[in-house]
Amino acid sequence: MTSKTKYIFVTGGVTSSLGKGIIAASLAKLLQAQGYRVTIQKLDPYINVDPGTLNPYEHGECYVTEDGAETDLDLGHYERFLNVPTSQANNVTTGRIYQSVIQKERQGKFLGKTVQVVPHITNEIKRRVQILGKSGDYDIVITEIGGTVGDIESLPYIEAVRQLRWDLGEDNGLVIHLTLVPYLSAAGELKTKPTQHSVKTLMESGVQADILVCRTEHKLPKDLRRKLALFCNVTVDSVIQSIDASTIYDVPNLMLKEGLDKIVLKKLALESSEPNIDIWNKFVHRHKNPKSEVRIGLIGKYVELQDSYKSILEAFIHAGAENEVKVNVESVHSEYLNDENAELMLGHLDAVLVAPGFGERGIEGKISAVKYVREQKIPFLGICLGMQMAVIEFARNVLDLKQANSTEMEPETAHPVINLMEEQKTIKDKGGTMRLGAWACQLVPDSKAAKIYQTDAIKERHRHRYEFNSDYKAQIEAGGMKATGFNPKTNLVEIVEVEDHPWFMGVQYHPEYKSTVANPHPLFVAFVKAAFKHKKTK
Repeated sequence: MTSKTKYIFVTGGVTSSLGKGIIAASLAKLLQAQGYRVTIQKLDPYINVDPGTLNPYEHGECYVTEDGAETDLDLGHYERFLNVPTSQANNVTTGRIYQSVIQKERQGKFLGKTVQVVPHITNEIKRRVQILGKSGDYDIVITEIGGTVGDIESLPYIEAVRQLRWDLGEDNGLVIHLTLVPYLSAAGELKTKPTQHSVKTLMESGVQADILVCRTEHKLPKDLRRKLALFCNVTVDSVIQSIDASTIYDVPNLMLKEGLDKIVLKKLALESSEPNIDIWNKFVHRHKNPKSEVRIGLIGKYVELQDSYKSILEAFIHAGAENEVKVNVESVHSEYLNDENAELMLGHLDAVLVAPGFGERGIEGKISAVKYVREQKIPFLGICLGMQMAVIEFARNVLDLKQANSTEMEPETAHPVINLMEEQKTIKDKGGTMRLGAWACQLVPDSKAAKIYQTDAIKERHRHRYEFNSDYKAQIEAGGMKATGFNPKTNLVEIVEVEDHPWFMGVQYHPEYKSTVANPHPLFVAFVKAAFKHKKTK
């Protein structure tokens, strides 16, 4: 709809975790619903090249794109809201910026100049910011800047934004500043001073916010909006209230009501119309008005931090709405689970999902969970490591290969039913070297997987180093666990199913990454349906 790409920068102040990613995704949804081609990118200030080597306790889940980029979990929100895949270009870290600049310096591309933060680092940031815009695929690029203004790590990004505002020219870029308006219960008042200080800090770096989005627990009265506008150099209609919501999926409608999309388009000199979000609202209605509910156990070792399994939890919300069922996810820490207490901890559940992960901590608890649900005929879904635990459990307890294990946990195991992938054996570096991104998978006709997907060929995203050991395939299949999905080139087993079980599937890939509001993942939809069916039989 526009010949020149427009840029929106989303910064944060006062405190982290205010929801910049959700605001960015909600605005993008409203702009997309008016016919604009929109994408969102995240600039992360940390020095890691990507979050692939970060502990989930440190950073939440690592989200994987179609092209194999290990990225920030906010990219999951972008995809779930927009139903458009992101890529390597949608997430940039300080580590990647410096790595690129240093490589250029080593190649002699700076002609002997002293390499400095300004202009060399900021030029690289500006180049990365504009990659998606210059592709010709988008009318509007929204850039979320991680951290908060005033952070030392964020300063080069804020400086790059200052420069870009001049480079882009009038009407081609704007800054949305997300900030906190706290409520002091002792005084019974909302306080604007933190926002004023945050905007002042931003201005000290030469950047004037065009729009304020104020996160608050209480409604912002008109006089308070006028006060913020006066002290922060914005118009009153540019002070947007972002009140706490019961679900992140309410936020697009809240921003629509506040007129965020209209003020943004006005400032960018673009036409605005009434956004068509009917499909979105049907989803929200089903999500908020379920006809029944199910309880599904999530077995993992990071369950204290919900962000560690963010995409799985959101996929359950999408699948629940599709089935008009509320999915109550009960987190079960695998370290505290064993054969003796499995019935106590899992017996009341309608289904069980064993989560992905790395390392040996909590492994035996996951195997105990698989054993219990397999024997008790409770619906089961194993993802990545969860699928591998299902294979190990089956080998130990059905095939009587008591020493069966993965070489990840026990390198010298007598029965390596899960083994390091051949191409991984010579790799020494840990970052970005796993099997990553979307890979083809051929499904066995008439299998449960083929019936769920309603096709014989799929592409799903991967993130792993270990695989099903095909040397044991014949033995495992003879015992009743069938391999029903294969990589057509490597013959790597991608899916296993247990024949004499109502719903038992393990998948080597991560289906949760591809679930969106508009397209709930069929595997999660079928799994939730199986949980509801099991509940009715109890």
